[in-house]
Amino acid sequence: MYKKNHAAPSSDATTGSSTVVTKVTPKLGLLGVVAIGIGGMVGGGIFAVLGTAVAYAHGGTPVAFLFSGIIALLTAYSYAKLSVTYPSQGGTVSYIDRAFGVDLLTGAVNLMLWLSYLVTIALYASAFGSYGTTFFSNTPSSWLKHVIISMGIILPTLINLFNADIVSKAETFIVVIKIALLAVVIVAGAGYVDIPRVSPENWSDPLSLIAAGMVIFVAYEGFELIANTAQEVREPERTLPRAFFSSVIIVVILYILVALVTVGSVSPDKVAEAKDYVLAVAAEPALGHTGFTLVAVAALLATFSAINATIYGNARLGFSLAKDGELPEILERKVWSRPVYGVLLTAGLSLFLANLVDLTAIAIMGSAGFLIIFAAVNAANVKLAAETGGNRIIASLGFLACLCALAVLIYHTSEDNAHALWIILVMVVVSFLFELVYPRISGRKLSF
Repeated sequence: MYKKNHAAPSSDATTGSSTVVTKVTPKLGLLGVVAIGIGGMVGGGIFAVLGTAVAYAHGGTPVAFLFSGIIALLTAYSYAKLSVTYPSQGGTVSYIDRAFGVDLLTGAVNLMLWLSYLVTIALYASAFGSYGTTFFSNTPSSWLKHVIISMGIILPTLINLFNADIVSKAETFIVVIKIALLAVVIVAGAGYVDIPRVSPENWSDPLSLIAAGMVIFVAYEGFELIANTAQEVREPERTLPRAFFSSVIIVVILYILVALVTVGSVSPDKVAEAKDYVLAVAAEPALGHTGFTLVAVAALLATFSAINATIYGNARLGFSLAKDGELPEILERKVWSRPVYGVLLTAGLSLFLANLVDLTAIAIMGSAGFLIIFAAVNAANVKLAAETGGNRIIASLGFLACLCALAVLIYHTSEDNAHALWIILVMVVVSFLFELVYPRISGRKLSF
């Protein structure tokens, strides 16, 4: 049985420690932390979901990115307050557990976080496959795409098993490439924007605009990684809030500009034809085939590094949850000083999702999962406002915005993509059933 515990478990998603928080000498300044937030958001998300956004919102795609960006910004407020007050490498998990104790509900939310990261790996891998096939033919066979998708997960898995530092050492370089190429696409493509294509008469209806913003909300997932750096930040009271808000605002502006150039310079027919790799197509009017190739290469690098980093992080999140008794004991066993079983399970489930579920459905699943998790974080900030000094009205707005967005997403998905809705429901039900049944059949006690 779960025991309600209002003491804060200092879960460490990196080391798996669930007892003593190690004092770390602060070394990260504002620019370094902002880079982490931007790198987390501009991972593989924008390359994967841009075409889906345009398919839903049409000329209103920039507005859809603005809608989802506002929810990200409200949630960033809660993360800023919580991370300053409770600096922990456990981040999201530690805030939810501290606010509500550890019971069936919080256990299910923590498991949903773990599952949502699986979904993001599948999303990045699906995008990796879409951009990868562009190097072979204009009409690649489906089996080739599945091979590339699978290699996009298998290769990072091997890296995580044998030398996880290979890609992480190049991460800063990859982030710079991504941002630089997106900037080139924006600047070069600005002169090719056909204004009538982004005018209100070409927008989808208001409900579809909001739904489009929620489907692509997963593109903003990543700013929460800043919370995991709280113990390593200089002057955290000043640096963390500035980093959260700066990184989200910068990415909102970046996404809106990318959406403007894409919708304004690529015909609707071309968007429909190349939905899964539309960002590369958006580079063609100004930069020709060279631009297409450069963006495709950047997309491969971005999604590959995002898969590698997410496998690394999720295996260690699973390790941490297993040490606390919330996941099977096998996930806390290490081989070669690495959580091998966690890496293999993460990779296996991600392979299953990426090869059996289409990209749009995966994006919907990921967005739904993070809307639920971010609603919980905003609720935690409401409950802990007396300690965090947070404004309950802003935190409540974030909570309600997440719930309303989730409701719109579910309604629109039920009308447009019932298959994806069933998968979301399965993910939620599995989380609750696992947390309900596992402690009883395993005999494990939760430890904090």
